Amino acid sequence: MGDLLVQPLTWGSFLTFTVMAVLFLLLILGMVTYGIYFERKILGWMQLRPGPNRTGKLGLLQTVADVLKLLIKEDTIPSKADRPLFKIAPAISFVPSFVVLATIPYTDKLYFANLDIGVLYYVALSALSTIGIVLGGWASNNKYALLGGMRSAAQLISYAVPLVISAVGVVLISGTMNMIGIVERQEGWFWNWNFLPQILGFGVFVIAAIAELNRSPFDLPEAESELVAGYHVEYSGFRFAFYMLAEYVYMIAMSALITVLFLGGWHAPAPFLDFIPGIIWFILKFCFMFFFIIWLRGTMPRIRIDQLMSLGWRVLLPLSLANIFITAIVVEIIKAING
Repeated sequence: MGDLLVQPLTWGSFLTFTVMAVLFLLLILGMVTYGIYFERKILGWMQLRPGPNRTGKLGLLQTVADVLKLLIKEDTIPSKADRPLFKIAPAISFVPSFVVLATIPYTDKLYFANLDIGVLYYVALSALSTIGIVLGGWASNNKYALLGGMRSAAQLISYAVPLVISAVGVVLISGTMNMIGIVERQEGWFWNWNFLPQILGFGVFVIAAIAELNRSPFDLPEAESELVAGYHVEYSGFRFAFYMLAEYVYMIAMSALITVLFLGGWHAPAPFLDFIPGIIWFILKFCFMFFFIIWLRGTMPRIRIDQLMSLGWRVLLPLSLANIFITAIVVEIIKAING
């Protein structure tokens, strides 16, 4: 896949990439469909409930039925809504969540784009989803939706800052923003992975990432008891499904990004395990992060909005800045010793 990127753009290569992109989109949609199923089963297991078990064998068709229901459900638009913005807002939220996956290297050969500024590209594109959320709340002409959109924007901006700063420590010790280069630097034993030398940055990044995903315990933009489902209260049918789809695709993308930046990507935890294909190690680490995010939802209660903002600005931001200073000092000391 990666070798095609260095060839001149022709109609053949364009068609090849188009087919690959469509197949990848279908794969992601399948992962989202059964990611929701496994989330329900995991939460049911944690809370002593059976979870989906009626529709299809073991309930495997429950999420498929839910998707079909959303697709055939009536698409209602408020009479006084801004119709063009109301229609396009869910797509603005979804498209960046899918596009950012183009820079994730799943192995040293399996990737769509090998960008020298891959980390910066990911951060820049993922921030665009905030626009879709704010537009959806504003275009609905509903004060509750508007409040949900504004609160979501405040949350996403507040946690995007420590998220980006905590990733700077990885860039400093790797010497590159290229994601393949970051993974290659983590080759060898598991203590070479970035989560150990960057344990502070890793903790800040994971917390900020969960807040960016609007997941529990930071799911305030969708706090039903306060804002009647938040920014998407006026959406129904497939437009509502786009917002939910964007959330789960971002969950997949963020789990993959954490795997690349901190958990060694496709590398085995020990050299003698290198006979196992790299894609297997990537999938195992990815599934662990995906499970961890679901685990938090089944464990942690929702925090208040003042606690949410205080955690971001008073705790995570100073810690992420401290991580940069500590990392920079350690990197310079190592350079002085080796130089």
